[in-house]
Amino acid sequence: CCSLSPAMESSEVESDILRRVRALLRELDGHHPSCQSDRGMLRWTLHKQIEQNPSTSCVLVRILVKELERAERGDLRHHIIPLLHTLMYTWVQAPCIPDELCARVYDFCKRLLTLPKPFCTLGLDYASRLKVERTAPGTLYQRMVISEQSLRSAPYPFQERIFVFADPELLPEAICTALLADTEAARASQSPRGCMSCVVTHALQAALGDTCDIPGLRARLQALSPGDVEHWFQQVVAAVEGSEGGSERGQHTARLERIHQGLLGSSPAGNAPRERLQGTPLPKPNISFHLWTEDEQLWKELVLFVRPLSQSCEPDCLGQDLDPIEIQDILPDCACCEQSRFSVLSTDSGIERDLPAQEEPCAPCAPCAPCAPDTEHSRLHRKGGIKKKPSPLDSVAFLQAGSGGPGGKPPGKVPGRSGTPPEPAAPLQRLHTARVVLLGDDRILGRLAQAYHSLRKRETRRVFLTPRLNLQFYHIPVVPGQPQPAAAADRAGPEELCEVAGYLGRADPWYESNINTLCHMIPKLATMPPSPSRALVTDLFLTDVIAYYARMGTQPVCFQVHAVKVLFRDPAQEPAEDVFLTELLTQVQDSPSHRELSTTKRKTTLDGPGIDLTVTYRKVVLSGREKELALALRSTGLLMKAIPADGAADRGCLRVTLTETVRINNLAGRSFSAVANRFKARNIKVRSPEQRPFTVRLDKDSRRTYRDVIGLEVSPCLEPSYCLQKTRTMKCSPHETEDVGLVKYLPKSLLLPINTFAGVIQ
Repeated sequence: CCSLSPAMESSEVESDILRRVRALLRELDGHHPSCQSDRGMLRWTLHKQIEQNPSTSCVLVRILVKELERAERGDLRHHIIPLLHTLMYTWVQAPCIPDELCARVYDFCKRLLTLPKPFCTLGLDYASRLKVERTAPGTLYQRMVISEQSLRSAPYPFQERIFVFADPELLPEAICTALLADTEAARASQSPRGCMSCVVTHALQAALGDTCDIPGLRARLQALSPGDVEHWFQQVVAAVEGSEGGSERGQHTARLERIHQGLLGSSPAGNAPRERLQGTPLPKPNISFHLWTEDEQLWKELVLFVRPLSQSCEPDCLGQDLDPIEIQDILPDCACCEQSRFSVLSTDSGIERDLPAQEEPCAPCAPCAPCAPDTEHSRLHRKGGIKKKPSPLDSVAFLQAGSGGPGGKPPGKVPGRSGTPPEPAAPLQRLHTARVVLLGDDRILGRLAQAYHSLRKRETRRVFLTPRLNLQFYHIPVVPGQPQPAAAADRAGPEELCEVAGYLGRADPWYESNINTLCHMIPKLATMPPSPSRALVTDLFLTDVIAYYARMGTQPVCFQVHAVKVLFRDPAQEPAEDVFLTELLTQVQDSPSHRELSTTKRKTTLDGPGIDLTVTYRKVVLSGREKELALALRSTGLLMKAIPADGAADRGCLRVTLTETVRINNLAGRSFSAVANRFKARNIKVRSPEQRPFTVRLDKDSRRTYRDVIGLEVSPCLEPSYCLQKTRTMKCSPHETEDVGLVKYLPKSLLLPINTFAGVIQ
């Protein structure tokens, strides 16, 4: 397929690449480079070298295959996944790979199927991709560009987008401004025409090898009009996607050779002058940067991604799946959507003369569909006031939509009444993938848990995003050097504020090497003074790392979200319900009144600092059994941590630290000491018998602090769809205690998945 020149096969080039690969492996073994600024950049510099000199991609692939086989023989499993990701990322961008290397990599991926997760999962995924790539070279590159750039293509209609969210109250303005400028510059440097030209060029070179006239192709595509470029792009996509149906490699090559001749004229591809392989750059994905300022902002952005503004007000789009109030939340300035609210929020008497005076027909706003021509008919039209009870079949559709991702079985037919043939409903396909990247520390992940819980509850009431959208979350830790005003009250170090990232780094060494090292690097790069070198480093490095993480981080690590019910001192105040991801902290609250202050001082003198608490919890023991225990003690505070200290054994349970005040009587008099009681629990209840208030802070975020609290209840948060179906089942079978029927197949706990490169390596 490709013939490397003797210069490219020289020992000098191969030894340089081998040295870089071995440096990567040494970093995985814990031997960090002497220059700390190189941490996290070894993988990036290696891929940049191959991008600048594409003819060396075959050399890198051959070296990586040898290192993979050596790691397999030496039982160095922690090297396998990083090497495999590096190889596949090189493979996608390589202009041409020999068949001999394809076979070796494919056989290695098949051997991974005998290993436990996540090795067998990645082995199966990459083996299936390589099987397609061997039949139709260039398929992986083509599909990645089409989906990331949202190019119109009937054979492959998938779309992807990367949403980067940052909390402006937690990160300095300089970091937010720099990241926004970098993502906007990366987006402005690309065009649909340029991306289509890249797909055409790469597909032809991958199929024809070094016989493809790359300079002539580029000059020809540059001279064509945008419409002609799109025509040839559609021709190439149809040829490549059609080869996946089972046709042989030779037929695929013949189809693309005809396209090559049609573009350049009658001269066959073999007549092109042979030159060194020239690579086609991989366009950067579509990255949008968002400052997270509203609670429902994540949901709104996802809805607009699935249904763009040009379709949002069409009757067959949002209107059938969302309430008019929800549509108005997304499009607050839409006059046509505002009219649809009269039938929902009507406060008139129902008589025609009480309706608002009809004004001139409004001109539809830009994103809206035209208003109905019969204004009188639309004015008198009313929706019925009977609330339709949800059918149990809706839950079946919701369950099927939730399990209808890639690789899942297609939903079956919905059963109908006896004697009537069921209507074959076409299932919705998840054509959109949203990759949400969270920049910050554990506090923004706490906001994500809140938003995710709200989104799941909304989807339970009215399914819209679940059957249409594949939602994936990513986390890049960022710790600014100077504390923000919102973070001033959160007295915690970088390690304490990045517990989730620390756990992900311990579970996945490749995540630790490529992502956790950015914790302090991003603030430094963002605050560098403007210079040509600064623009070269930041514009390439930051966007490239985000793109690499979103493209290759496919293995989720699931964290249990916990629900908390807060009881207040004021009986008239309703209990508050919230969720948290990382920790819950309670502290004694200062008494505001003079009378309470004097009582507190007298109580402190006699019994010591703190307040009396009763704690009831379900303890987790090594045997896996749970025991109900109760405590009555005097405490100065309580800390519940949900992120495991090490390994995966503690996932799903709380590590509770209860600071107890113990009185000590000795010859010198009475003294008090603080003793830390530690235990693991799943459910816990805390009460103040004396009605003494305390504060509750969630996810280390001072903005999420509850005051005047006298009790709380913490338990694993349940999946909203499970709760809804459980309620329906209990109505039909009130004496049934175990899960029966559809409830058995619904996920019970609400888990927040955060993607890494390997998941949890046992």
